[in-house]
Amino acid sequence: AALAKFGLELDRPVLALCPGAEFGEAKRWPAEHYATVADAMIRQGWQVWLFGSKNDHPVGEQIRDRLIPGLREESSNLAGETSLAEAIDLMSCAHAVVSNDSGLMHVAAALNRPLVAVYGSTSPGFTPPLAEHVEVVRTGIECSPCFDRTCRFGHYNCLRLLEPGKVIAALHSLTGPDLIDTVAEVD
Repeated sequence: AALAKFGLELDRPVLALCPGAEFGEAKRWPAEHYATVADAMIRQGWQVWLFGSKNDHPVGEQIRDRLIPGLREESSNLAGETSLAEAIDLMSCAHAVVSNDSGLMHVAAALNRPLVAVYGSTSPGFTPPLAEHVEVVRTGIECSPCFDRTCRFGHYNCLRLLEPGKVIAALHSLTGPDLIDTVAEVD
């Protein structure tokens, strides 16, 4: 029902992106990094669905705005558009999820979706995603984890310096190279 309501199809693998975190800026990986991941995965044949609250809708649009025409149309900003039940239903269709340390990260883990969990100011030692197929990515810089909502130094390097290539590599290790062919065979 949720697929039809939002005009979504499962004709290609789905990457769910969860760029929000109500806790604060120190848990939000930069929109431009999410956009780089979205761009790379769309070019590899994926579609991208963005999840979050209404507060996350603007960052979803920032991510989509960084995609060139032709790629932008392969993404859907569902942040603030779905109920929690619809978000859970749609996320269960995802072939992989990239999420900040947030409530939606734990939803993805509960659904046992292949998950790349991005940590900045917090620690996976305290709030780990409890699932089988998880890659935790973080910079491990000296000031992290600090558990602050905002960066006391103003640089947010724990997130800013986490390169999109590291997340893309983690996605590939979770999904394997043959996922596109597997999805095509199911149709």
